Amino acid sequence: MFGSLTDKLTDIFSKVAGKKRLTEENLSEAVREVRLALLDADVNYGVTKKFITRVKEKVLGEEVIKSVTAGQQFIQVIHDELVALMGGGEAVLELSEKPAVIMLCGLQGAGKTTHAAKLAVFLTKSDYHKKPLLVACDLQRPAAVEQLKALGTQINVPVFAVEGEKNPVKVAKQAVKAAKEGRHDVVILDTAGRLHLDDALMKELEQIKEATNPHEILFVANAATGQDAVTTADAFNQRLAVSGTILTMLDGDTRAGAAISIQEVTGKPLKFEGVGEKVEDLQLFNAKSMADRILGMGDTINLVKKAKEHISDEEAKAMEEKMRKATFTYDDYLKQMQAVRKMGSFKGLMKMMPGASKIPDLEDSEKEFFKIEAMILSMTPHERLEKDELSMGRMKRIARGSGTTVQDINKLKKSFKKSKQFFKNAPNKKMLEKMMGGM
Repeated sequence: MFGSLTDKLTDIFSKVAGKKRLTEENLSEAVREVRLALLDADVNYGVTKKFITRVKEKVLGEEVIKSVTAGQQFIQVIHDELVALMGGGEAVLELSEKPAVIMLCGLQGAGKTTHAAKLAVFLTKSDYHKKPLLVACDLQRPAAVEQLKALGTQINVPVFAVEGEKNPVKVAKQAVKAAKEGRHDVVILDTAGRLHLDDALMKELEQIKEATNPHEILFVANAATGQDAVTTADAFNQRLAVSGTILTMLDGDTRAGAAISIQEVTGKPLKFEGVGEKVEDLQLFNAKSMADRILGMGDTINLVKKAKEHISDEEAKAMEEKMRKATFTYDDYLKQMQAVRKMGSFKGLMKMMPGASKIPDLEDSEKEFFKIEAMILSMTPHERLEKDELSMGRMKRIARGSGTTVQDINKLKKSFKKSKQFFKNAPNKKMLEKMMGGM
């Protein structure tokens, strides 16, 4: 994601990182390069201009903190201004009413139907625990209703549709009534789109809005379309007064224009981002997380969220205790690997780690991950608990069972012993415990 912009900004930062003092002269060069990188990434011209002005004012107006170089402070200012530009913290959803009505809108192909289902999944878990009802109001696109029904079946969420009805306004009104009777606390309206903006679409959406009085109107924007998404979002906002945006297709090599510009142009927050094809791949938009990713700093915010969803506090504390005392086993390692797999693909998780852009081949790292899992699965229960020493005969058997070599098993064995030795002999136990507690 944002590969080209991230690479360019990383190159710019490497030039200024060690500078002890930033003058107007050397700052102008760095800022000019940042400006060109943003424009090349399809960031709105007016937004880029305001951003660069604020950066220059801050960098030249601040005293350099003694513990960092002026170059490092320049990077921090860029990061802070990106966070501010994209809205600061996480936006909240208005779900106080029962049922709360969420209306999705946008152009055809942006992913409204898919993200209606993703939003339903999101609201059934996390801190919400809602009982949503999906509503098929897209009566323009062939098979849109059937697509939503199929998704509803997949995620076990009911879909409201009226057979033979041609008026989406009537469907929406009946759905809200049905939600109250069925004790659904959230109604998600999947509305029709067009290939381009037209007055007929807008009038239809305005009528649905008037009939259902939605608590949230979320514009669904394809991040891959860059500035077009921003322009369209502004047009929808002018007519419907949207409450926020869902940015889709952020798992590809997307240009950063939409993510950086849309909040500033519309004045409405980015609320969600679609980060994959699975129905679980929707997360709250977090401006700091996005700034970290744009600047190649990983995505520890969402990595920690994923870990909390799949690893309980008790499991984390138990593992922390074993690591502190260096008593962890192959079996513990296997359980951790299986917990990580629940969080998503290893490659996807590695991309969320700081410095992941410097890892030469994540495909090889993922293969290694599966190879280690296969080796441990081929061990006996006693071998996994280190009650039986991995002799040459045992290593040959494990290699045959896992499709690996004796050299691979020996490498795992040595690596495991080194890890234990590290935790046993850690010179600063308190610092280590603090680090582990933070993780």
